[in-house]
Amino acid sequence: MPVTDTRYETILFSTDDTGVATVTLNRPDIHNAFNHTVVRELDHVVGVISDTTSIRAMVLTGAGKSFSAGGDLKWMKSAGSFTDEENQNDALGLSSMLHRLNTCPKPTIARVNGAAFGGGVGLIACCDMAFAVEGAKFALSEVRLGLTPATISPYVVAAVGQRQARRYFTTAERFEAKDASRIGLIHDTGADIEALDTLVKTAIQNILAGAPGAIADSKRLINDVKEREIDEALRAETARRIAARRASQEGREGLTAFLEKRLANWVVR
Repeated sequence: MPVTDTRYETILFSTDDTGVATVTLNRPDIHNAFNHTVVRELDHVVGVISDTTSIRAMVLTGAGKSFSAGGDLKWMKSAGSFTDEENQNDALGLSSMLHRLNTCPKPTIARVNGAAFGGGVGLIACCDMAFAVEGAKFALSEVRLGLTPATISPYVVAAVGQRQARRYFTTAERFEAKDASRIGLIHDTGADIEALDTLVKTAIQNILAGAPGAIADSKRLINDVKEREIDEALRAETARRIAARRASQEGREGLTAFLEKRLANWVVR
């Protein structure tokens, strides 16, 4: 796949020859805070990634020293003068973007290169895995602005659990990368940017060793089985899924490659 680079107004989007897409929030002067344009462009880019077969994984990061400060305060203040319908539609745009990121069939990695506040924490929670530089700061700061973390709440609660959400949603306190890792928001931390990039690179290498279709099915599997009772219906459904995978082209190739002691045909060398 040829390397392509596209510049949007607020997003940098590129893909490399291994099929890894990098999406960079590109408003460093205001710590990559997002407004309507960022939401619209990020929603579009994630849609492109979801629909492009040659793209195997996505890395989300921020330009400059911050990952994302969350919602642009000027944008949020202007929404206060919208009609009820305009305000609702604007909020639905953000909700739709978060949902698209959360349900992207490709593995998504948050490369947290600096501070992440409010909605920036929501973006991290929507990604499948997240790695942060040790100096990064985090906060769910909405209540200090008279707001609530409503649109990001399903994803943040899923990532850190109700108990931690009860604390950080209400105190709006800042916390360190080590605490973000402890509560489950971040998977691992790097001492500096170079170490952070090593964590991301290792994750990508592991992703590229897996079958793309099986990875997408595994992501759907998590959403479909979470919090369900392990009853006869669920057992039958999971049995049907593994049976279908065994009979699939990827399943046959993967098992054959293992027995023949060779790399499967999807592995990027």
